[in-house]
Amino acid sequence: LGARDNPELEQRILRRSLKLSGGATTPKELLELSSSEAEEDEEVRERSFHEQSLPSRDLLSERVHESTRALRASMSGGNLRKNFSYGGGMMRTPSHPEIEPSFEEDELDQKKKPPLTLRPTSLTVQVISMVALTLFVMLLLAAALALGTLAVGPPRQPLGEYQILEAQVGEQFWQYYDFYAGKDSAGSNGYINYVSREAAEREGIVEVITEEVPRESMIEVYGEGDARAREEDWLAEDLAFLDRLKRKKEEEESDDDGGNDEETDNSSNNSTSAEKEKEVTTTKKADRRHLQTMTSDSPPPNYEPFNPDLILEGITPTTNTTTSNPTETFVHISSSPTPLGPRNSIRLEGRRRFNRGLFLIDLRHMPAGCGTWPAIWLSDEANWPVNGEIDIVEGVNYQNTAKTALHTTQQCGMEEVPEGSKTGSWDTAVGIPDGKTGVPDMTFRYAKNCFVYDPHQWINQGCVATDLRTEGRSLGMPLNENGGGVYALEWDPVNSHIRTWVFSPHGRVPRNLRDALRTATEVDVGKRVAPDTNLWGLPYGHFPIGEGTNCPSGHFRNMRLVINLAFCGSVAGNRYFMDCPDKFKKFKTCEEYVASNPEELKEAYWKIRGVYVYERAWERQWSS
Repeated sequence: LGARDNPELEQRILRRSLKLSGGATTPKELLELSSSEAEEDEEVRERSFHEQSLPSRDLLSERVHESTRALRASMSGGNLRKNFSYGGGMMRTPSHPEIEPSFEEDELDQKKKPPLTLRPTSLTVQVISMVALTLFVMLLLAAALALGTLAVGPPRQPLGEYQILEAQVGEQFWQYYDFYAGKDSAGSNGYINYVSREAAEREGIVEVITEEVPRESMIEVYGEGDARAREEDWLAEDLAFLDRLKRKKEEEESDDDGGNDEETDNSSNNSTSAEKEKEVTTTKKADRRHLQTMTSDSPPPNYEPFNPDLILEGITPTTNTTTSNPTETFVHISSSPTPLGPRNSIRLEGRRRFNRGLFLIDLRHMPAGCGTWPAIWLSDEANWPVNGEIDIVEGVNYQNTAKTALHTTQQCGMEEVPEGSKTGSWDTAVGIPDGKTGVPDMTFRYAKNCFVYDPHQWINQGCVATDLRTEGRSLGMPLNENGGGVYALEWDPVNSHIRTWVFSPHGRVPRNLRDALRTATEVDVGKRVAPDTNLWGLPYGHFPIGEGTNCPSGHFRNMRLVINLAFCGSVAGNRYFMDCPDKFKKFKTCEEYVASNPEELKEAYWKIRGVYVYERAWERQWSS
């Protein structure tokens, strides 16, 4: 083809190529054969290109023509002769690399190569890449969040000082409650009829009274420095009390083991006898101070009423005088008999709902005696026990030791209470009937499960903390003989605990707590003293709740205060034969005894100086 413009050369090439003509004897036949072979080659090339998904047929044709022109150019002149041999046609001549006989094949191989594509990466590489990308994005988000948090500051949380929310005193006491009228709930089943406020006032079972404070009811007042020293002494007494309990427990465990060496025991007893004698003396002295009540024979260093009305009027209380006693105002709640037997009584239901708070109750007298069942408690009755229940003050018959009980659904236990965080113990659960056989289980257990239907505790027993520090003097008749006391419940889910204290008599109340109660109704906010529970000594009840505990704080929410006075029922009635054996001889049921309107029921009344509710201020703080 490259020799068409040179007839002589063309004739020479044709003659020399007769051997390769495949039967063609004339130039015309040879050209036709070459043309058909060229068309077949072009069809093969097009089919190969299409199979490899090349861009277009026009583009391929253009590339073929370019290759053809390049071939013609390379075959012009003397170069063509160097590539022909008379004996065998086209031969590779390695010594002349400028003309490569197989260049057409190399170019076609390059044409046949598929277009450049990205090979798919392995699954491991893909996973690593995705994880790295995710971590990078999370790191960016965390950095943005940190910068935003630093710019905005810490979150708002109820971690500040306690601020007074409700001071329920005097005639204002009633505005915080609704009177429930009707029968008792099926669960309590008390032998009473709750009446409205109008009916209660008509029968004289609710009233507000003001009384002079007798000298024997006044408390000794100390200066600020002496008060702090006194509180430090009380805290030291609490710690010493815990140490004695621990030592006593170790001795009991040692006695149970038995087989101790007699000489070792004698040596130990001799070495510690002096310490024990000193300890007993110190304990008796502390107990006397703990029970101290002013009398007319007591030396009068400086004493005054615990929480007088005069402070409410902005007048300094009178001190060191016997001629003019200040006054205190009380809310008086009692009951009355009926011809049918069940007594008319009072149930007050708070109007405000709480999810936290500090609740202080200043009592001068509480209902006590056989058949009585008084209580001050927190609950959401419509969603009980889902939203929980906390019993702050609850007495049954002749019980004389303060208790705090929590009632919840499942997954609220008190198995991991920090050691040394409280002075109290736990109620016990022994003799629980087996659910299938009815045989009592005499295994000794502490009531640490707050679930109301725990199979190893009494139904609705809950987890119950009991006071040991003032055992036998902090509830019922002994409390009344001491002139009452102050109960405190701290419900603080942000700080992960519920804690309870009882102080009786009032001379035992810490200075900070007393000042908080005395100034709670001050109009001038700057004169109010914020209660600080860290200054009150150890609580007798400590219940860990919230994150990191065995009792989520969501078990207690949306609760309101309830104050009531019930008789008999599912608790006092069921315990009647055990707690009131003398009465049981004459009256075989609690209901029969209450229906007889005995003289003892005259002691069944509340005398409340005030109920004070505080909540922590919202502040921007980082959680500890």
